[in-house]
Amino acid sequence: MSTGHVLLGLLASEPGHGYDLKRRHDERFPQARPLAYGQVYTTLQRLVRDGLAEVDGTQSEGGPERTTYRVTEGGKQALRKWLSEVAPPAPVTAANEIFSKLVVAMLAGEATGGGAGDPETYLRAQRAAHLTRMRELTTVKSDPGASLSAVLSADYAITHLDADLRWMKNAAQRLGALAEEVTSP
Repeated sequence: MSTGHVLLGLLASEPGHGYDLKRRHDERFPQARPLAYGQVYTTLQRLVRDGLAEVDGTQSEGGPERTTYRVTEGGKQALRKWLSEVAPPAPVTAANEIFSKLVVAMLAGEATGGGAGDPETYLRAQRAAHLTRMRELTTVKSDPGASLSAVLSADYAITHLDADLRWMKNAAQRLGALAEEVTSP
């Protein structure tokens, strides 16, 4: 996800200052990692530098001075281009962290010490972590007060976690063959 494009989208709906944009982001993307204030202001500076956003005004209504930004025509064009691009599906050859750790556990074996080199132990721990996260997300989406954004975001994450779990089950059944392939000279 491009933070710059998301902020441009928020600015396209209405101008805002950094604090407001962070709040709106965190409300609209409840399952995403909350934006850090520093990330928001750094991104805003970059958007202004690149001509995609501009200062709309400065206010200080009894509090700290706040600079409000708005999207420029160049920003709207960049946003239209980004929205028209299809997000690339994960390539088949992409090494994800789970697979990488599985292979490294086989390669490193007991050399790591403390049982960290056991792929079966790793898969069991990873599966438990995935199941815990799925329960947390199910609680989020089952909350009667949950917004549709929160429910859909949780559904998206649960679907991906479920796919990971199915992959881990398949990998667990093939650990012996994988170890033979990975450790053969």
